[in-house]
Amino acid sequence: MNKYIKYGLAFIVISIIGIAIYLFAIKSDNHSEMEHQNEVYTCSMHPEIIRDKPGNCPICGMTLVKKITENNAVEDNSLDNVIKPTDNFIVGNYQTTTAIDTTLSSEINLPGIVGYDPNSSVNIAARMSGRIERMYVNYKYQKVNKGQKLFDLYSPELLTEQKNFIYMVINDVENPSIIDASRQKLLLYGMTQNQINALSNSKKVNPQITIYSPASGIIDGTETMDNTTKPVMQSASSNTEVLDVKEGNYINKGEVIFKLLNTDKVWGIFNVFQGYNSLIKANQSIRITSELDKNEFIDAKINFVETELNAADKTNRIRVYLNNNKLKLPVGLRLQGVVKTNAIKGIWIQKQSMVSIGNKKIVFLKMDNGFKASSIKTGIEIDDFIQIMEGISVKDTIAKNAQYLIDSESFIKTE
Repeated sequence: MNKYIKYGLAFIVISIIGIAIYLFAIKSDNHSEMEHQNEVYTCSMHPEIIRDKPGNCPICGMTLVKKITENNAVEDNSLDNVIKPTDNFIVGNYQTTTAIDTTLSSEINLPGIVGYDPNSSVNIAARMSGRIERMYVNYKYQKVNKGQKLFDLYSPELLTEQKNFIYMVINDVENPSIIDASRQKLLLYGMTQNQINALSNSKKVNPQITIYSPASGIIDGTETMDNTTKPVMQSASSNTEVLDVKEGNYINKGEVIFKLLNTDKVWGIFNVFQGYNSLIKANQSIRITSELDKNEFIDAKINFVETELNAADKTNRIRVYLNNNKLKLPVGLRLQGVVKTNAIKGIWIQKQSMVSIGNKKIVFLKMDNGFKASSIKTGIEIDDFIQIMEGISVKDTIAKNAQYLIDSESFIKTE
C-alpha cells in the first residue's frame, strides 16, 4: 500500500513540473512575439517609412535600420486636452492659490473738488421796475464785497414814492406813523437808511438809486445765463464772460439781475466709484487733503450721499459742507478724501488671480493636468483683494496669476 502512495505522489509532482514548464514556454513565446512585434525598421533619412522587416527605403534606397520600441508603462499622449479651445482649458503648470474666508477693512480714497454751495447763494433782484443807468460789475465770477456798489437804477416808480415821502415830511410832521410807513416803503424799494436820511434832509428827489451788495461773494450770472453752481468752470474764457444785463437795459420788478455765490461756505464734492456705495454713509468721518498742501488735513463729516448714479463714469457723489471762512479754498481746487471702512467679512482673492474680459470676470480652476476658465461674480475691492460673491469657494484651487493663462483673442471671440 505504501508503494502505491509513493508512485502517486511522484506522478503528481511530475505533472506540476510539466504544467509549469508549459506555462513558461507559452510566456516565452508571447514575449518573443511581442518583441518581434516591437521590432520595426525605418529609414534614417525618411523616418516616415516604417516596416516590420528589413529592407531598403523605397524613396532613397538606403538600408532600413532596426528601431526597437520599449513596452514600458503606457503614457497618455492624447491630444484631447491640447486641442480644446483656449477659452475653456489651458494645459500647463502654474503657481496656484486659494480664496480666503476672512474679515477685511481698509481706507477708500475718493477724488473730489471744491464747489459752490448753491444753498448759500444770494439772488440780486430788482425791487422795482426801471432802467439800469450804470453797472459797477460787468463780468461773471467777478468778486464783490459786502456793501460794494453793483448798479445804478432809474425808476419812475421810485421817483413817485420819494415825492410822497418828501411831501409828508414837509406837510404832515404831526403824523409820524404815516412818515414811518413811507420810510419803510422806501426801504423795501432798496434804498438804504443813509439814502433816506439824505432825502429827508435835502428835500430833493433823486430818481436814481444805487444798489449795494448785501454780502460778499462771486458774481455768478443772470437768469438768462447758465446756472453755474458746478464746481468746475467750463473753460478759462468763462472767467471773463460778460453779463447779459448791461447799461441801458430795462428790468422788471422781481427780475433777478445776477446771483451772488458765497465763498465762505462751500462744498467738498467727492466721487464714489461703483461697488463702494454701500460702504459710504452720511455722518461718516472723512479726512480731506488738497493739492495745495497734502500734509494739511481737514477732518469733517459726510453730510449728504447722492442717490443718483452718473452714467458716464459710473459714480455717485457725496457732499461735505466746509466752512471756507478760514480755509480759503479756491473753488475748483482738487481734493482727496479718505474714508475708513467698517470690517467686512467675506471670501476674498487677490486681484491678480482674476482677469476682466469686458462683461465677464474670469478665474482659472486647477484641474488634473491644466486649468479651466470659470466665470465669477465679484463684490467690492479692498486694497489688493476682491470679494467673491459667486463662482468659487475656499476649497477651489485657482491660478495665482490669471494674466499668464489668458489668450485675449480667444476670449474676446467667445463674447
